[in-house]
Amino acid sequence: MNLEVKFPGGLAVDAQYGPFNISTNQDGTAPPPFALFLASIGTCAGIYVLGFCQQRGLPTEGLRIEQKMVTDPLTRMIAKVTLDIHLPAGFPEKYKEAIVRSADQCAVKKHMVSPPQFEINSVIAPS
Repeated sequence: MNLEVKFPGGLAVDAQYGPFNISTNQDGTAPPPFALFLASIGTCAGIYVLGFCQQRGLPTEGLRIEQKMVTDPLTRMIAKVTLDIHLPAGFPEKYKEAIVRSADQCAVKKHMVSPPQFEINSVIAPS
């Protein structure tokens, strides 16, 4: 699993991941990279929540996840992420804990809990 980062001009930094081009920018014309990182947490949990509901024929109209971040004032790093799953009216009580467990299966969250090692190299193009 690889992706390639390219610099199309200005402040744009794009990632090519398979057939998908993911654009980022620091000038407001595309999401900044960190926003995509944060969005990956909630959307990953959302995939599991949606799948949980669909597999059981549960209602999804009005279903949403609100993601809240608490920042450490000293480090300015995110210290806590909270995902609140807002369930539609009439959602069966017996599935409330199970839907939380399904969101907890998010691969992005699991990678944050057990982070990968990073290795950064410089490679000079052949002449």
